[in-house]
Amino acid sequence: MVLALRIVLAVAAFGLLPVLVVLGVPFPRVRRSLTRIGARTLLFAIGIDLTVLDARSERERSRTAAGALHVAGHISWTDVVVLTAVQPSTFVARADLIDWPVLGRLARAMKVLPIDRARLHQLPGVVDQVADRVRAGGSVVVFPEATTWCGRAHGSLRPALLQAAIDSETWVQPIRLRYLDRTGEQTTATCFVGDETIGASIGRIFRLRGLRAEVEFTAPEAPGGDRRDLARRCEAAIRRDGVELAERPRKDVYDPTVHEVMAEADHSPMPPTVAAA
Repeated sequence: MVLALRIVLAVAAFGLLPVLVVLGVPFPRVRRSLTRIGARTLLFAIGIDLTVLDARSERERSRTAAGALHVAGHISWTDVVVLTAVQPSTFVARADLIDWPVLGRLARAMKVLPIDRARLHQLPGVVDQVADRVRAGGSVVVFPEATTWCGRAHGSLRPALLQAAIDSETWVQPIRLRYLDRTGEQTTATCFVGDETIGASIGRIFRLRGLRAEVEFTAPEAPGGDRRDLARRCEAAIRRDGVELAERPRKDVYDPTVHEVMAEADHSPMPPTVAAA
């Protein structure tokens, strides 16, 4: 009975959240509040509690108050819901997300910036869009690993999208994202990897108990002038819990830097506080 009620609540949240986002469009504060409430309702229905940790000083928080590029590791489709429940933002996500039967509607309402890694010539355009958003005072979340990992192992952060922070001279906010089980230990139970379907992932997560997402805001990183150095600094910030770095990136993923894409084109025709929510 409890599981059935949670499923009904989740379906209602999935259906209403895009509507709430649209209703609040003329009023940014209203839109953000409605979006946050909808995301938290969805997390509750899924069965994921939320803890937000923020030890930044007031000065550090002020650096990202007027727009910033947020950088996080990528574990699951739930990452977007979790981070939206903390701070509604624009997300850069895989292009086919908008076509998904369940999350696609929400992605379209939230104006996700799609990135198609099979079309390398489009990457500079995505970087420009991200730079424009943060330059205008918006917050944009990127997952520079380029794909999801289990949470205990991870890939290195690819520097391409971080060029947007350099171009816009915007501070970067690293975010540590972890999922904990009922004992407080880090778990891989929420990961969405391999050939698993979104339906199977949702069904599995619904059956779990005692899950908690932990979101930690670390000190912001200055953009600097070298995106590879920026990527290294962000990785050091979000990996200090010692999760294992995969020795090699997945062979089916290739995420070139902006300049590599441009070079290829040249040779071819073409603010939360420490709290528990």
